[in-house]
Amino acid sequence: MARKNVTQQLAPTDEGFAHAVAILTEGGLVAVPTETVYGLAARADSAEAVAAIYAAKGRPSFNPLIVHVKDLEQAERFAHFDNRARDVARRFWPGPLTLVLPMREEAGLAKAVSAGLATIALRAPAHPVMQHLLERLPFPLAAPSANRSEEVSPTRPEHVIASLEGRCPAVIDGGPTHDGLESTIIALREGGRWNLLRPGPITTKALEEVLGPQTVQEKAKIEAPGQTARHYSPGKPLRRNAQEVAPDEFFIGFGAVRGDCNLSDKGDLARAAANLYECLHQAAASDKPRIAIAPIPDDGIGLAINDRLRRAATAS
Repeated sequence: MARKNVTQQLAPTDEGFAHAVAILTEGGLVAVPTETVYGLAARADSAEAVAAIYAAKGRPSFNPLIVHVKDLEQAERFAHFDNRARDVARRFWPGPLTLVLPMREEAGLAKAVSAGLATIALRAPAHPVMQHLLERLPFPLAAPSANRSEEVSPTRPEHVIASLEGRCPAVIDGGPTHDGLESTIIALREGGRWNLLRPGPITTKALEEVLGPQTVQEKAKIEAPGQTARHYSPGKPLRRNAQEVAPDEFFIGFGAVRGDCNLSDKGDLARAAANLYECLHQAAASDKPRIAIAPIPDDGIGLAINDRLRRAATAS
């Protein structure tokens, strides 16, 4: 009997980085830690490598990917940056903000990265492991979350292995992620307009301090990851804003509202965001067939938490 493919767990050492660089250079996949969630990385300039991401995740081809770069200088090779875009990048990079900008014709990236759009989503991550890896590579990395499509995003290497065992050759162990939610995504448009495409750790208030009020937008087409109605599913029915819990429900609490898992017993929304996917993974692994979640304030990063929960409830 053929031996099942396994996902190798690499330490963030010179040897581990060298092995990851070799896999990526040859067009393979490596799961990598960022400050948000673990990403399934491949070289963004290779059609075959990017196709391997879509295949491993079972991701629909209309859903574009984020391209991770080491800095603003590298980002400008792939997209058109005006002064406003540069100001935003200098303010929030490296960090959990993705910019959707017009792509350069000479970008040289795989067409599947942008899902056929004229724009490209770019981010310079802050995680030291991801930064160190990008410094060792002459190409940027396309890296959506390292899990099967529509499943709960991974915030630990164990989550990656549970979802993608055998589909990804290696994962670099950077420990649990800090922010725990995918990056905020904004589109910068002509005439000073901008739109929030996906809420995340960088709040709308922080963005408006730099960009001014965002433009009112009608129902948007998919321009970036995380915009589909179904996403982040724990594979069980999920009930939000639960005031009471049934015996067959795994209860995720918040603040003084206790539960089987508590997002933050002090009611800290930043900690709640960091713990959200870990609690959803625990709920998915429990023997209880349903999930209930205590109310989460819908302000600041709470907007991002509730965004993920709404999509998880739709997908369940």
